[in-house]
Amino acid sequence: MQIFGRDVAEGAGLFDDGRTRVDYAVDRIRGGWRISGMVRGRPGRIEIYRAPAPPEFLLNNWQSWGPMRKVKAGDKLEGAAERMAKQGRTVFSPVPDVFLRDLVSDYFAAWEGGLAGFLASRVGHPYFAVEGGDLAGYIEYFDTPFEDPVPLEPLVVVEGGPIELLLEEYGIRVAAENGVQVCPWNPVGWSSWYHYFTDLRWADVEKNLRIAREKFPFEVFQIDDGYEADIGDWLRVKDGFGPLPDLARLISGAGYHPGLWTAPFAASESSRLFEEHPDWMVSRVGLPKFCFRGWSKDNFALDTTNPRAKAWLHETFSALRKMGFDYHKIDFVFAGAMDGVRARRLTPIQAYRQGLAVVREAIGDAFLLGCGAPLLPSVGLVDGMRVGEDTAPFWDSSKTGLDGVNAYHALKNAILRSFMHRKWWLNDPDCLLLRTQSIELSDGEKGLYARAAGSLDNMIIESDDLELVDDAGRSLLAEAIGLKGGHVRVRQLMSDDFYLIDSWGGPAGIFRYAANLSDAVRTASGQAVAPRSGAFITPEK
Repeated sequence: MQIFGRDVAEGAGLFDDGRTRVDYAVDRIRGGWRISGMVRGRPGRIEIYRAPAPPEFLLNNWQSWGPMRKVKAGDKLEGAAERMAKQGRTVFSPVPDVFLRDLVSDYFAAWEGGLAGFLASRVGHPYFAVEGGDLAGYIEYFDTPFEDPVPLEPLVVVEGGPIELLLEEYGIRVAAENGVQVCPWNPVGWSSWYHYFTDLRWADVEKNLRIAREKFPFEVFQIDDGYEADIGDWLRVKDGFGPLPDLARLISGAGYHPGLWTAPFAASESSRLFEEHPDWMVSRVGLPKFCFRGWSKDNFALDTTNPRAKAWLHETFSALRKMGFDYHKIDFVFAGAMDGVRARRLTPIQAYRQGLAVVREAIGDAFLLGCGAPLLPSVGLVDGMRVGEDTAPFWDSSKTGLDGVNAYHALKNAILRSFMHRKWWLNDPDCLLLRTQSIELSDGEKGLYARAAGSLDNMIIESDDLELVDDAGRSLLAEAIGLKGGHVRVRQLMSDDFYLIDSWGGPAGIFRYAANLSDAVRTASGQAVAPRSGAFITPEK
């Protein structure tokens, strides 16, 4: 193993290539090494770590929607180039030149018996790339100059022990490095998105509130995309939809925490925000720089270092908080970390964290849920985090990599990223879909998703026309909620779609849930588990 091109050895070191100086220290920790230091100059992209690549390892993408999955060192992510071309180069990587060439794992890589992981992403973007037979660890600083030294993103490399314990220890180290205080409230709620999408009407809200009060144990009632006049115009509602203050009062009057979806760092080409303030956007050669394609429109990224844009951001979320919205789902926030020209010469990661801090300050003690978010830079600034891509009313486990949105990928990411839960934030596995119509999920697939989410102690958010959820669906929801609250450890993380979720110390006592995401019968403790289904089995002593 090499650190800054030298064989690893305890003590102080210096890296200086003429434009970048890094004063660093290598310290022994239990099972391995910790590398820390200070950076000055104009670093660009710095190689920190290099070692022989493990034959297979768990790869992690930089943001919520990207996969965490087992890969072999020679694999490629299928469909990556096509999807990035359609949606925007920054969506799945802030280093697209590397991402489209090499196998990239952002922030950490883990394998049986070993883990290499960066503990923070406050200034630069840390990642690992498979280069030939090596696994190389880099920090990308986006050619940003630093007159004053900035901290090196700390790196730990550890060996020995099962992969689930290595990930747990890594999760704890990240939490300590970033001063995380996990929110004690683990919400149960309803979201409008997966049934109504952008066709949501005021009458739909009223109807589901009425049914929820009669039959469902929700705490949060969250209105998703579909109420706003345009992406970026968060205080203006679409024609025919009631005023936002009335919406908050309607929900709180029914006894729920009012929740609202926004995409605070994005503005569509047709929005009033973009039309009136194109100079508030991240730019290139003097013009707003395209960020991603969505809603059949080009969307641009808010420059969160621009003082006027920051003031607008604070005023917007302060206004929403004063209206009564105390649960905020912020989406597409990777836009805040897009590379480009900003008012201040900060890295995209610094700019993202600055914008996120503005939102956090403006909403005060309200619950903040990230989605489509850079994971490590968000640690310590959000209460909850979507840890997988969007779910869907169908399973389809035949697709791999970045291709396809379905329940399989959403649940798999929630299982593999379980070590983040109650260390970095509360994990959101995306919504349960329990309705009886307009859905292709079998009873086994619905049950697997709901029971796994509950066993993982995740946030439970249901998203249906509640009129279409029958007694069986309500019973499954209650069962999932009843499984929450325990300490959780997932075993067999390197298996092929068959995972054992252990829970202890919660209201449901000690139990093990076998989650079979595969298309074949699997066996645990002599008990057969049907494909795309799950079963409770006796934990081994």
